Amino acid sequence: MKIISIISFLVSGLLFSQNTVSQDFKKIPEILDNPELLYPFIVPDKKYQYWSVLRNNPDPDLAVIYESQMPQYMTLNDPAPQKGFFQKCLSEDCFSYLMACENGRSVYFSTEQQLRDFIGSVDNLPEAVLIANTYGFSVDSANRPGSSYKIDDRYISLYLSKTKNCPLTKESFLIRINRKTGKPDSKSNGIYFKSEDCITE
Repeated sequence: MKIISIISFLVSGLLFSQNTVSQDFKKIPEILDNPELLYPFIVPDKKYQYWSVLRNNPDPDLAVIYESQMPQYMTLNDPAPQKGFFQKCLSEDCFSYLMACENGRSVYFSTEQQLRDFIGSVDNLPEAVLIANTYGFSVDSANRPGSSYKIDDRYISLYLSKTKNCPLTKESFLIRINRKTGKPDSKSNGIYFKSEDCITE
């Protein structure tokens, strides 16, 4: 029994000792842990007359998450798409989508890939975090292995988190995003939190 306990302790220690963060990484500001607060920082890869990010809510005032300055002469009455990115459920307020006006016509971006295409090259940290969000990574502001970054001329590198609910487990990942192409590569940095609880949706 003692041998089993010792082995379990050693394996656990090895597992949780992997998630170190390089000293040259800075902490991601807490405000960036909410995807809805990242949209104002987007610098689209193409020039649009107007663009906005909305949630699927029938109330126009509640639907808008962010919008650029709309020209006075412009009116848009297009119906919302049936699905979008960051889909959480199947009713109201379940997903987001992006609408842009290009050459007087409405263009919709309603998948994670289309959102990445809209962003294009990565101009800043919020764009990098948002791209990582589209791949299922999130900022865990309370823990350095889930909330660190480094920026250089070619890449924005992030330590972010992926969470599993049963039992509640948080795993650190190092994501490196090419600033020119927006393409990421990632590798696990180890599990840094695991509870006995099993959270169900």
